[in-house]
Amino acid sequence: MNKKANIQKLKQYGFKKDKDIFKYSTDIMNGDFTLNIQVINENEIQTKLIEKAFDEPYTLHLVEDVQGTFVGQIREEYDKILKDIKEKCFEMQVFEWDYSYKVLDYAKNKYNSEAEYLWEKFPRNAVCRRNDNQKWFFAILSVKGSKIGLNTDEIVELIDLRATAEEVEKLTATQNYYPAYHMNKRHWFTIVLDGSVKIEKIYEYIDKSYDLAKK
Repeated sequence: MNKKANIQKLKQYGFKKDKDIFKYSTDIMNGDFTLNIQVINENEIQTKLIEKAFDEPYTLHLVEDVQGTFVGQIREEYDKILKDIKEKCFEMQVFEWDYSYKVLDYAKNKYNSEAEYLWEKFPRNAVCRRNDNQKWFFAILSVKGSKIGLNTDEIVELIDLRATAEEVEKLTATQNYYPAYHMNKRHWFTIVLDGSVKIEKIYEYIDKSYDLAKK
């Protein structure tokens, strides 16, 4: 699994957004060098080290075979800064699909419900609970599409949601809604998080599911 930048944490660290790129600069080696860092597509880091005296890029710290006290100090400061940024601004990217993160962010921002990863053997499965009674109001699961009746064995990311028995019956009789995977099929249903159901509609179902989990 890859790591992905947390935009809010990048901003808190001091990165500034320029179009779709986040940029950060800091001086090292007592101000003799400027380290410019860019985060692109939320998971790619690019760096350029500028030696101020000559206003030119310095690259010897990137060459493993180059040794010496001076270049070693530069390399140490350079690595320390990058490690700090990765630890403070990047998070493990468990899921592949954008909608999966959108629903997790929605649950966190509206209900203060953090995703829980309960199964060691299934690290790409998560649940969100109500804080008052600890009941789940949705689960995100990564399964083969064939498991829910799709004509593919590729992994899909889906959300299981609570609903009334009447609504479950109505929804699962229509396109893009499926009987709940690994949940009670009378009181839960499944949506594939591929955009086949608009995210605003999924938010509505999350709100209803949250209310039903109060009982």
